[in-house]
Amino acid sequence: MSSTQFDGDIDSFVSYLKSNRGLSANTLKAYRADLTACLHLFELRGVTDLNEITLDDLRSWMAVESRDHARSSMARKTVAVRGFFAWAYEHGLTTTDPAATLMTPSIPSTLPAVLTESQAEQLLDVAEHAVATNQYKDDGGAAAAPGSGKAAGKTADKSADTVNRSEAPARADKRDSARVVAESQRNAAILELLYATGIRVAELVSMDIADIDFSNRTIKVTGKGNKQRVVPFGLPAQRALETWLEQGRPVLARTATDAVKSRAANALFLGARGGRIDQRIARDIVHRAAREAGVPDISPHALRHSAATHMLDGGADLREVQEMLGHSSLKTTQRYTHVSIEQLKNRYGQAFPRA
Repeated sequence: MSSTQFDGDIDSFVSYLKSNRGLSANTLKAYRADLTACLHLFELRGVTDLNEITLDDLRSWMAVESRDHARSSMARKTVAVRGFFAWAYEHGLTTTDPAATLMTPSIPSTLPAVLTESQAEQLLDVAEHAVATNQYKDDGGAAAAPGSGKAAGKTADKSADTVNRSEAPARADKRDSARVVAESQRNAAILELLYATGIRVAELVSMDIADIDFSNRTIKVTGKGNKQRVVPFGLPAQRALETWLEQGRPVLARTATDAVKSRAANALFLGARGGRIDQRIARDIVHRAAREAGVPDISPHALRHSAATHMLDGGADLREVQEMLGHSSLKTTQRYTHVSIEQLKNRYGQAFPRA
């Protein structure tokens, strides 16, 4: 990221947002990058003082940026720049607010991609089957057929060094097999929890074991702006989580170094090396599971869309879905009613003879 002579002002603005707005680390990072890029452009044009920047300059910046960015990205960039100049004006850094009338690009309304209920069930069934298959393979490897007395006698004649050399690869294979089982248990639990609760992938990877209340079948979720909510989950998710915590998690935890283990001691989900799982791995798990299940390629966010749509299809109240998803605005949740209506129209067209 390019540095500018305005970095100090950007740092102060981001600190202000962090203290007063409670924005997520990802949002703050994006705003910082947006502002740095914007002010760097003006710096290249010879601007040395924020007071030199005009509304026309900002519109020119938008024209340059819009060549390489989608409208949704431009909307975020515009919000960041507008917020920065409003803050600069309020704190006496500028004598005017040139961004006060800067318009946010309109974003075309698109319906979120979702799985059908049967596709979601197929996705979760395949993940559950993968756990059973890997456990079967692991058990088969562990139960080696006993040799005959003659073969056993020959083995007894071997030297201890030879025996140790032959056992080492077997132990390594056993560890690899156990890790594969553990990862499949983790993947099944992640898929079940994402679909059962509709939580965001960032919320998933930040969860700790203590956030699960098995007695009430609920999870405590920390969402955008550090707002917390309690979300219920069903019996399939409970079974998958219990299997992961009791059988899979200890296996992956053993692979961690002491430093990693201490940092991830409370983490609900772990990566292959025993650290807290990151968003990239979680997304890969969902994409790979979709391919293996033969359903449309989806992201964790599409599972969130699917959960919301299927809840509304099942008769859930819009306010209940809003609370579950952690939406601050009911308007955001209402997008899923449009998806439900579209699906209803499709089913009507297929089933009704005079459609």
